[in-house]
Amino acid sequence: MLNVENVNLHYGAAQALRGVSITAPMGKITCVLGRNGVGKSSLLRAITGQHPVSGGEIRFEDKVLNGMAPFNRARHGVGYVPQGREIFPLLTVKENLETGYAPLSRKERSIPDDVFSLFPVLATMISRRGGDLSGGQQQQLAIGRAMVTRPKILVLDEPTEGIQPSIIKDIGRAIRYLRDSTGMAILLVEQYLDFCRELADHVYIMDRGEIVHEGPAEVLDTEEARRHLTV
Repeated sequence: MLNVENVNLHYGAAQALRGVSITAPMGKITCVLGRNGVGKSSLLRAITGQHPVSGGEIRFEDKVLNGMAPFNRARHGVGYVPQGREIFPLLTVKENLETGYAPLSRKERSIPDDVFSLFPVLATMISRRGGDLSGGQQQQLAIGRAMVTRPKILVLDEPTEGIQPSIIKDIGRAIRYLRDSTGMAILLVEQYLDFCRELADHVYIMDRGEIVHEGPAEVLDTEEARRHLTV
């Protein structure tokens, strides 16, 4: 289980997270929702080590992640799919996937069959450059690259952003499959309400750097949730 306890995060004098506490259990999909600029991506940067926290504690499988470099968090099983995908445009699909080998021992360095069964388009484009793929295909590649690292928790930052509906459905099926078949924890930051409603086991809603509401996916239909999510 991932435990984020009373975490604060600052960018200079500006405070982005204020006493944030969440848990993401193994075998469950945990969704964090909120409007733009409320601290969702900052929370993921704290968890993955992209930005240091200024207070609180982050633990995964009883290991304290505070101060641990991002590559060491990857070695401990934290897989990250960043907002904007951040694939390598001049590398081929195969080479992009192989960048996921970095945290693995030599004997583990292979691309899991699940990557191509979940995203068959990647197999057909294996020699194409990443920059030649559509946005939706690049998103599938970014998820596949994270899968190569054999994560115990998969952290996804707005995977549906700018993606066509047919690929959103493919991504949703892949996330469900990974939860059900591997038992990994999945932490999903989203703005697409219906996507979270269909997938999430538990939901947290953020506003102004704080968790303001939480509960099962059904809480998204309450007046309190709508108040924090509507513009």
